[in-house]
Amino acid sequence: MADRGRRQWLAASLACTLLAALVSVWAQQTAVVGEWRFYGGDLGNSKYSPLAQIDKDNFSRLQVRWRWKSADAFLSRTAPGAGEVWASSRQIFDLLRKDDPKRWRDDQSPSLANLKATPLMIGGRLFLNTPLSIGVAIDAKTGETLWAYNPKSYESGTTTMTARWNQRGVAYWTDGKEERIFWGTGDGYLIAVDAKTGVPVAGFGERGRVDLMQGLPYAVRGSRDWLNALTYSVQSPPIVVRDTVITPASISSFNILKEQIPGWTRAWDARTGKLKWTFHTVPRPGELGNETWENDSWSYTGKVSGWTIFSADEELGYVYLPLNTAAPDFYGGHRLGDGLFGESLVCLDVETGKRVWHFQLVHHGLWDYDPASPPNLLDVNVNGRRVKAVAQVTKQGFVYTFDRVTGQPIWPIVERPVPASDVPGERASRTQPFPTKPAPFEYQGVTEDDLVDFTPELRARALEVIKGFRIGPLYTPPSLLVSGSNQGTIARPSTSGGANWSGAAVDPESGRLYVPSRNAMSILRLEPPTPNQQGGNLRYMEGRGGASASMPGGLPLFKPPYSRMTAIDMNTGEHAWMIPLGDGNVVRNHPMLKALNLPPVGGDSTMSGPLLTKTLLINALTRGGSTDGPRLVAYDKATGKEIGSVDLPGVAIGTPMTYMLDGKQYIALTVSGNPVPELVSLALP
Repeated sequence: MADRGRRQWLAASLACTLLAALVSVWAQQTAVVGEWRFYGGDLGNSKYSPLAQIDKDNFSRLQVRWRWKSADAFLSRTAPGAGEVWASSRQIFDLLRKDDPKRWRDDQSPSLANLKATPLMIGGRLFLNTPLSIGVAIDAKTGETLWAYNPKSYESGTTTMTARWNQRGVAYWTDGKEERIFWGTGDGYLIAVDAKTGVPVAGFGERGRVDLMQGLPYAVRGSRDWLNALTYSVQSPPIVVRDTVITPASISSFNILKEQIPGWTRAWDARTGKLKWTFHTVPRPGELGNETWENDSWSYTGKVSGWTIFSADEELGYVYLPLNTAAPDFYGGHRLGDGLFGESLVCLDVETGKRVWHFQLVHHGLWDYDPASPPNLLDVNVNGRRVKAVAQVTKQGFVYTFDRVTGQPIWPIVERPVPASDVPGERASRTQPFPTKPAPFEYQGVTEDDLVDFTPELRARALEVIKGFRIGPLYTPPSLLVSGSNQGTIARPSTSGGANWSGAAVDPESGRLYVPSRNAMSILRLEPPTPNQQGGNLRYMEGRGGASASMPGGLPLFKPPYSRMTAIDMNTGEHAWMIPLGDGNVVRNHPMLKALNLPPVGGDSTMSGPLLTKTLLINALTRGGSTDGPRLVAYDKATGKEIGSVDLPGVAIGTPMTYMLDGKQYIALTVSGNPVPELVSLALP
């Protein structure tokens, strides 16, 4: 009888647990129509809303209804502790300028400008975080601040990731009773506050926060050494699936030591903040992939973190992680081998953190071509077969597409030979994976035929500019900087892409993927550590000196377009259309080109990203407004034709979102401002 009673008790307990989990899932999934509960609109990052009040006929009548200035504007640089912080930040800048005076100007200071957040809208409230990691709730109808919580992360210093503060958004959780807002901070904490009040949740971690650096190898909190201060931060929103909070991590690659913090992915209980699981992105002994780190390089190599936005399939219970390059970015002589799970798309079980499947997009990365974009989840029909798919757009201009259940490629991905490295101690991978479909959405590699040829004179000048630089196909490795002969490798797309953190948008009705991209280059060069970097143990570091490969007068080096939007039918893998993003009047009206009457050449794009509605594709441009200023543009989803435009009060920074409140549809996004950026909301009169 005792055993029977125990079994009945266990069965009842299990039933209650399952019921609680189902209630939580229901509460997460059941959003009021017109809300925007996730960074990308949904857990699959579609950036899509079915709202249709704003359409092709009235888009150009949109007006700014309210403007909210970042709370960072009200912080004093002389606040307690801040004086030391700003001095520390200035020290970082001084040292960076010594290495690269052209890149870092004397008038630069730690910036508050990176308000890249896309707000969430739940129950008439907008939620976001500022570059200084301040969480904020705003009345979605009026723009009035409802609450702000300041964890004072700036008192720890300035992140060395970019020598800038940087945030992209927050996450929301509810179990149907409690509501919480989560975000990561610039100094590496996970914050949980009550969504109604902004008050830290007392029972979560230590009074509402979890130390994300605790337990990580080589993580040193409180260091005042500029090379170690804030090498670990969180700059993208966590993802909440069921009752699990999974945190991204941004880890600096600008370091002089081969030893760096690993970017392990970890999950936390949404109620208590307790650690649920850890996935070792650099595998340890006995784990899959450890053998791909030669000479025990697994024991000290850092990064391989998921720094950007994650995606999830709540029904499957899977989360999809785009993981970045191992440290350092451009020299792999200290980390020979393919280096799993660097530059990989990894699918994990949400409840356990166990690997379900993975695919390495770049072997032994040397180009900083980490998958920076959120994976897009979509359902497609391929050869008459319905497939739950995940599409990963990349910096190098590829779309890698998989069955998101099994990890099998939708279309073949083939290994092709790529150039070898001649840098001492380096051993580039002999092959890299190339998708056969879809075709690349951006130019790849550099040949002389790619150089600008608007006039014979410009063509001759471009040929002269690239002398002394190494050019070649995609995945041509970085080269040593040698004064007077080799100035480095010109890599295209650039280390910023192609596509980047703003990613692509998915239309669930048509199965089309809309990808904004940039035609840009980077110069990849290596050199021994400079005198300012002595004391380290890297054989070679990123070279920050040398000549530039730029044309005079701001003229382009390559043929246009300089930015574009590509629509891809993901049922067939074929491009539906491609348009330049903007007229590119800076180029077209250049004194040397104005008489040529060039067609639109693009180049007016921002990094903010696309938004899709029932009838429109919406994207922000830097130029072309009524006074040739920044604007928000609507395109026909079927053809790419521009069908509406409205002026913006500043250049778009974050990806726009849309919501419905009291019968009115709004579009909100963050834009540049003086002295700090703003969140603006537009609606019809």
